[in-house]
Amino acid sequence: MLTFDRARTTLTVVAAVLLCLRAASIAQAQPGAQTSTPETVSSSPDDDTIEAGESEAEAPRRRLVRWNEYEGPFFTLRAGGGVLYDFAAYAQDESSKQQFQLAPQFKLRDARVLFRGRLKFKRDVTWSAGVMYDGASDKWLVRETGIMVAVPKIWGHLFFGRTKEGFSLNKVMVGYAGWTLERATISDATIPILADGVKWLGFAPKLRLLWNLGVYADALSEGQTFSTYDHQVVGRLAWLPPLAGTRRLHLGVSVRQGKPDKDKLRLRSRPEAFPAPYFVETESFAARGTKMLGFEAYYRPGPLLIGSEYFVQKADAPESGNPWFHGGDVVATWLITGETRGYNTRGGFFNQVSPAKTVFEGGPGAWELVARYSYIDLDSGGVRGGRFWRFTPMVNWHVSDNVRLEFAYGYGTLDRFNLTGRTQFFQSRLQLKM
Repeated sequence: MLTFDRARTTLTVVAAVLLCLRAASIAQAQPGAQTSTPETVSSSPDDDTIEAGESEAEAPRRRLVRWNEYEGPFFTLRAGGGVLYDFAAYAQDESSKQQFQLAPQFKLRDARVLFRGRLKFKRDVTWSAGVMYDGASDKWLVRETGIMVAVPKIWGHLFFGRTKEGFSLNKVMVGYAGWTLERATISDATIPILADGVKWLGFAPKLRLLWNLGVYADALSEGQTFSTYDHQVVGRLAWLPPLAGTRRLHLGVSVRQGKPDKDKLRLRSRPEAFPAPYFVETESFAARGTKMLGFEAYYRPGPLLIGSEYFVQKADAPESGNPWFHGGDVVATWLITGETRGYNTRGGFFNQVSPAKTVFEGGPGAWELVARYSYIDLDSGGVRGGRFWRFTPMVNWHVSDNVRLEFAYGYGTLDRFNLTGRTQFFQSRLQLKM
């Protein structure tokens, strides 16, 4: 249980960070505070660039400080980072209380330090490196780290190192840019967050097609929490029909085939609340391999964004009846202050929201209303992991490119342990990014 002193200390730290962010923004805006030409914010909501680390290395569109950048004769370097701090409370019916005992809790969700840059060769070569504090395991882990090389002859780039597999638009997006606090339960249950290997990212503008193909193994990641497969092959293809103005339509499909680590598979996910326990969870069962298919569709006519993803996974597990697992989500977001969420046409993902006028500039920031319904079914064959659905209306306040506050209510139903429990979720998050 959170004590008063701990809560007061947390609020004091948060207030100090916010004051520092405001002071840095004011200093940047004052005449003479910088020697270079003031940076402008592009009016286009979309971009056509890709660098090592993809969305993980994405930098805010407005620079908060400039001391974190270096440009030398052979390479460039930019340092960045972020913090996510969560609060969650619950209201449970009697069946839910029998399933889990939940208590209000503050918890550090994520803290990361990221570096990226460019190697000054004739060929376009970028690099990224990062470490992250994982709140679930209470450890610091190596995040997306590697080198990306442009290869025009194959219409794209090759990435070597640790990265996102490339399955699912929402999974490729950095968590700091997402529209909800957590990804859908089926995403966390079935797709490892990272993998070590080689990935080809391609884009054919005339055909309006983008793709990625990755081959991964666990020689360097054996024993880490995300390393649940010995090896896997992942592919993704998306079509971007030409539309006028700010309209954007994204239609994609992903495929995945993998061999579980030590021929054992275990799927589990929290109820889209990080401080909560795993609501759906299978026992570890023998599985020689898995095959997975995912569909994704998003439409953005402007400040409005609607989309859906759905996944199906089949396990090659004769002893358990070769089970099928499935789930997905439907989401709608509306930026009521008029901004349009940007889209990356080479990576096939949406960027973070950048306010037209931040609070530190005397504006309202960007206000975003979100509604999402998600579902997961881990009951199949001889495997019983539970079924869970959740409806989540929420509000995001993008104070600036560097500060975001999230407020969410959730209502979910869990069918597990021969009980059907209903839980209400009350969540908030402070997000800081540099």
